Amino acid sequence: MAVWKNETVQNVGSRAKSNLGDFQKFILRGNVVDLAVGIMIGAAFSGVVTALVGDVITPLIPIGKDDLSGGTVHLGTFINTIITFLILAFVIYFFIIKPVNALMALHKPKAAEAPTTRDCPYCLSTIPLHATRCAYCTAQLPPADQDQTSPAPAQRA
Repeated sequence: MAVWKNETVQNVGSRAKSNLGDFQKFILRGNVVDLAVGIMIGAAFSGVVTALVGDVITPLIPIGKDDLSGGTVHLGTFINTIITFLILAFVIYFFIIKPVNALMALHKPKAAEAPTTRDCPYCLSTIPLHATRCAYCTAQLPPADQDQTSPAPAQRA
């Protein structure tokens, strides 16, 4: 059983997890999904354009000695192609776009919330953000939106 003591065989699980993690990052970047959806929608839309030209527009063009009475417009085929396109777009949106967006939202870092407290520049106690006087040392405080790097000594009460 020298195979099990081989270092390459023993580290297979960690390497597989690493590769799967890299694959997950690659997929969740969004570029891959956007490209795949673009290709599918593009192919379906090219079918709609082909059906429009072949079934609706081309029969209206008189060729040679024929007049417009000989051409038949195939609206049913064209409408069928549009319905197929809409079904494909529906499936792509609800079965690919929505789940991938939910996965990306799970892995997106949370936005930092705005602070609700600040430190008194004199006694370093935690006070509410919009307080104008410190509850601990009773110092007059500058407004919260001003720079608080150095307290003015004349403001000390």
